[in-house]
Amino acid sequence: MAIINFTESLHKATQRDYVGRVTEHDKAACAEIATQWGADYWDGERHHGYGGYHYDGRWRPIAEAMAEHYNLKAGERLLDIGCGKGYLLYELTQVVPGLDVAGLDVSSYAIAHAKPEVQELITEGGATELPFAEDSFDCVISLGALHNLPNFDLWRALQEMERVGNSARKYVMVESFRNEREKANLLYWQLTCRSFYAPEEWSWFLDRAGYHGDLGFIFFE
Repeated sequence: MAIINFTESLHKATQRDYVGRVTEHDKAACAEIATQWGADYWDGERHHGYGGYHYDGRWRPIAEAMAEHYNLKAGERLLDIGCGKGYLLYELTQVVPGLDVAGLDVSSYAIAHAKPEVQELITEGGATELPFAEDSFDCVISLGALHNLPNFDLWRALQEMERVGNSARKYVMVESFRNEREKANLLYWQLTCRSFYAPEEWSWFLDRAGYHGDLGFIFFE
């Protein structure tokens, strides 16, 4: 299991007031709103989620890095679990013309407001029961989504990734922490996270679940 942090530069480009996240608003109420995965989470106030999640090309370098690392080719099939508005999916189609992509997300709002070029390729649904046949994808990815599952659903989601993927070209990126400061910052900032593990714990969990692929993290420094 290789550790690859494709999104590190994108994550670090955002400035965050960790303490303010807790003191300026009712954090519990904000989390309740965020976990409805609706307009407030995607395009509402920052304390409810993204604070406006619009296409700006920021996912292009990540798509380029992933396409190169996994040697993606035209005619191959790729699934993005928890794809949101499909921006990474879109960029992958631009970086690898002819790549056959599919997305899955629990948010009907995100799908309704997805990048038009890939909107019809996104299915509404959860990661624990993927509506796809066994071995139907050459590459399966999930960035910033699986940490939102409790451990029993996370276990099932990882097994589903294995079921629908026909190779070891898989990638999971999750929130994590390497020390007490990063753990505190993660707990202050997150709104939807249900699984909190250090990197070695994530590796242990994924291995026990039978996941064969790569792993990446974002840290709240």
